Amino acid sequence: MPNTPVSSRIQYGLFWLLAAAIGLGTSACGGGSSTATAATPTVTPTVTTLNSSLSSPWSMAVLPSGELLITQKSGSLLRVSANGANTTPISGILPVNDSGQGGLLGLALDPDFATAPWVYWAYSEPGSGAEAGLVGTAVARGRLVGNALLDVAVLFRQQPKTTGTGHFGSRLVFARDKSLFITLGERQKFSPAQDLAQTLGKVVRIARDGSIPADNPALGNTARPGIWSLGHRNPQGAALHPDTGELWVSEHGPQGGDEINIARAGANYGWPVKSYGCNYGDPVGDACRIGGGVHAPTYVEPLTYWVPTSVAPAGLLFYTGNLIPQWKGNLFSGSLAGQALWRMTVSPNAVLTREALLTDRKERFRDVAQAQDGSILLLTDSGKLLRLAP
Repeated sequence: MPNTPVSSRIQYGLFWLLAAAIGLGTSACGGGSSTATAATPTVTPTVTTLNSSLSSPWSMAVLPSGELLITQKSGSLLRVSANGANTTPISGILPVNDSGQGGLLGLALDPDFATAPWVYWAYSEPGSGAEAGLVGTAVARGRLVGNALLDVAVLFRQQPKTTGTGHFGSRLVFARDKSLFITLGERQKFSPAQDLAQTLGKVVRIARDGSIPADNPALGNTARPGIWSLGHRNPQGAALHPDTGELWVSEHGPQGGDEINIARAGANYGWPVKSYGCNYGDPVGDACRIGGGVHAPTYVEPLTYWVPTSVAPAGLLFYTGNLIPQWKGNLFSGSLAGQALWRMTVSPNAVLTREALLTDRKERFRDVAQAQDGSILLLTDSGKLLRLAP
């Protein structure tokens, strides 16, 4: 467990001793774990449906007014009242390729939104000219004035555009220094995740105007500008740790092997060379783990992973509110295949325990956010905006 404080190693060691005593599975080395040990339930949340008429919502951002901006996969952006009752379309979104997993995807507000009301969004951009028929993840921004986006400009385009309709990634998170992290899937092409000449299967970091920060990792003359980390499969969740400010990401494995990672500068997370999951078509089990499963020492071990069944983790949230004090500092992840909201207790460098919530609702939870009153908001693929409170 490199770069882990002594106190965390002691806590982690005690946890795994307990896990071993009750027969739970752990990884071979490196600090990752497949354990699904539940944290002691501390809250039985009340779930309220605020809106059930959304169309494939994908991402949300909370405005200073308490209203929400919500992307819908087909290409529309909505302003939604805090109680979910009223929706208003926002004009100015660029055309998207709404096919497969593509469409209008991630969303973020400028860190200085109160004085510079820029809205940033990720989307699957259709190619034109020589790239006709191809598609790639792109990021644009526009100033929100009333119910319109003005001065719209594309800041980033994944290179190269390619065929296929999967693995766009597309979460957007602002760092503490106001640079922008973009998570990018490998478009189901596998090997480009290890190719620094492409931005498929990477986390990219850009400045708010689309330029490249001078302190990005130096990855060699052939590396595409902006690459922060590599070896990612399809990172569909991202959030900053509230204490360390580091970027945590969740990403989809193949058959099993879904991961939570800390995306650090220049780090390589192993896909497609290593995974605790199995290739599609293989019988699921320890013997079929890609590359033997264990990432270390060449690649970074995940903090936690799910086997043998994929949960397809989606939006991530570190809860920092006071409405549910028992959950303060916990990490929450939506889940698509797993149809659950995962609650995880964490340290600065580890996932300690996991608990699956809301499994009885049989929903695909696409995104999770914290409302101004400290409640937790969820988007479901079935078109619902839900509120969790004590």
